[in-house]
Amino acid sequence: MSAALAPLHPDPAIAARYRGYRLRVFAATWLCYAGFYFCRHAFFVAKGDLTAKLGLDAVELATVGIIYLICYAVGEFNAAALGSRFGARRVLLGGMAGSVCANLAFGLGRSATTFKVFMALNGLSQATGWSGNIGTMAHWFRRRERGRVMGIWSTCYQIGGVLAKSFAAFMLGYAGLRAGFWGAAAVLGGVIGVFFLVQRNRPEEVGLPPLDEEPPTEASAPRAGVPARFDAGLIATIAMMGCFYFFVKTIRYALWSWAPYFLQLNFGLPNDRAGYFSAIFDLAGFLGVITAGFLSDRVFHGRRAGVAFVMVLGLAGSTLVLWLLGARSLPLFGLAIGLCGFTLYGPDSLITGAGAIDVGSARFALAAAGIINGMGSVGPILQEAVIGNLYKRDPGNLAPILALLSGSAAAATIVMGLLLIRARQGKCNL
Repeated sequence: MSAALAPLHPDPAIAARYRGYRLRVFAATWLCYAGFYFCRHAFFVAKGDLTAKLGLDAVELATVGIIYLICYAVGEFNAAALGSRFGARRVLLGGMAGSVCANLAFGLGRSATTFKVFMALNGLSQATGWSGNIGTMAHWFRRRERGRVMGIWSTCYQIGGVLAKSFAAFMLGYAGLRAGFWGAAAVLGGVIGVFFLVQRNRPEEVGLPPLDEEPPTEASAPRAGVPARFDAGLIATIAMMGCFYFFVKTIRYALWSWAPYFLQLNFGLPNDRAGYFSAIFDLAGFLGVITAGFLSDRVFHGRRAGVAFVMVLGLAGSTLVLWLLGARSLPLFGLAIGLCGFTLYGPDSLITGAGAIDVGSARFALAAAGIINGMGSVGPILQEAVIGNLYKRDPGNLAPILALLSGSAAAATIVMGLLLIRARQGKCNL
């Protein structure tokens, strides 16, 4: 990353300070979003035990998940507005504190009502994470390095997901259901302290000049310029990106939410092994994000839409494999969710990370990221309700559920194709 940071300022002393703060901000925001996942995944990994030990069935669990996702979607739009008004730092610290409180309450919960009430708090709190951190990064990094930088940065939700699932699985197996929630709260509580000490919203807060956006070049940028205002063209682009993310996030949350449950109840794995096994999805996604970021900068010269379209085509094929073969055996299920992770997380990170900054510029990045993620979060709400009811109706038949994921991937491919056309016509900076 250091080579990309060299031409920051003509004064070597100021350039050196810039590099130091950029590393600090990168680390703080990465850790923040990875930490959020510990308090996000604990419930979903524990679903099997919540059925076995507290008697909550698939529909009740789905209802809790729906409440989380509705509040998360609403919170995304609110977080974008709050972040623009109060600054990302304050909003993120408040969000992490709220999520910690919710998971402490989960550890005391004995009924579906308790989980519903505090899952609403968790959803609103978790919603601060993405837009706040993306808005922070937008002020510290330039377009020509965003693909690689944001590709590496976006591993926070693959590595965070793997660590969160593995930690929750370990705590369930070693110390029991309630310890899984309390352990997650302890981890995020530690992250709050580090974030408070290290993160800064923008260079001006530490006495550095603002980072000027580089002018686009023929080789490195689409024809659309940096938007001067939130006009109709920018709104249309963000709406299409949000629609794309609706379908992609449907798949992502379906596998997050239900894979450990299926592995425990349909494939017979114990609770901890089901959690570890489901992390294949996130591990493969880590490689997908790195690959997508590298290709978008080095091969596609800053054009995100082309890389995203190629990878989402792969996602359509991967979900087809999952649907036709995944329910037949545990190894095939693992292979299929690994393929899905690799091909999903690449376009996911490009569109919601570097892509959101590119189309909105540093000025509108926080709002763009919040709207895209908010629209995308509606998809997981629907999948939670549909999958919960499909599973309760016929627990032994995963085919309709996996077919739903394949259909979502096909729809995402169509929308991404339309965005690619729009970008090549110079109508968006993607």
